Amino acid sequence: MTFRTAAVIGAGTIGLSWTALFAAHDMEVQVSDPRPDLADAVADALETFAPHLGRTAAELTPRVHLAADVAEAVRNADVVQENGPENVEFKKDLFATLVREAPSHALLLSSSSAIPSTAFAAELDDASRVLIGHPFNPPHLIPLVEVVPGERTSAESVERAVEFYRSVGRTPVVERKEIPGFVGNRLQNALSREAIYLVEQGVVSPSELDTVMTNSLGIRWSTVGPFLGSHLGGGPGGYRHMAEHIGKSMKKMWAGLGQPSQDPEQQERLIEAVESAYGSSTYSELAETRDRKQLAVLSALDGAAREEN
Repeated sequence: MTFRTAAVIGAGTIGLSWTALFAAHDMEVQVSDPRPDLADAVADALETFAPHLGRTAAELTPRVHLAADVAEAVRNADVVQENGPENVEFKKDLFATLVREAPSHALLLSSSSAIPSTAFAAELDDASRVLIGHPFNPPHLIPLVEVVPGERTSAESVERAVEFYRSVGRTPVVERKEIPGFVGNRLQNALSREAIYLVEQGVVSPSELDTVMTNSLGIRWSTVGPFLGSHLGGGPGGYRHMAEHIGKSMKKMWAGLGQPSQDPEQQERLIEAVESAYGSSTYSELAETRDRKQLAVLSALDGAAREEN
């Protein structure tokens, strides 16, 4: 199927990024959000994100339209990408509207970062085309989309979602079981928990921990991931050697991993430490640096993949 029209419901950071991506792939995009500055937000996002996508804002702008409400946004949509609050009741009401107002063939996708679709789609008249399409921020740059079907999602809808995300240059991964937070955020939270603990314990500062990550695991995992990294770490014996010879010591380390404090005073100290490390730069400056570096990494990985082929 050719995906020609998309509705983006919710124009926060994620929704605006989706908007630019879809427009850059020559889709007509209807954007709905009650925010009073919607027009300015969309214009600013297209101006900022278009160069990342090899386009200009002038090329993307004619494809992006502001809808008066959700019903108008989804009326002719082939795909709906929802980016609303992480609130089950909100999503229940919204998806009831989407099922009622969108064409019967439209995929109804949620960017939810933690809530499985069964939690808000169980009572819908038609939940067969409702599923999670969870990106990593910003989705116009980061390729991964976690495709997570609910209990009533049809196999056809899963296949179409994968086809759609591939058509806009993303890398979809279908997850076979619903679990809160899905895969990416659970991994991120597990690492974040230990990172917070190490800073709380005075082992390193926030900026030093980031330096450790960006100069070691970040490089390794961006190229091969944790399991292949461990497989290679085992030398010619591979993951078996790693598990059999280092596994016992790793299990002892797992038992000693930290539990960050829930104390409000400790949390405030952590916030102040992060602000001290990075607060001298604005959000826009930090985001621009992040995106420039991520584009460089993606370009290098793309070049390496082409050399392999």
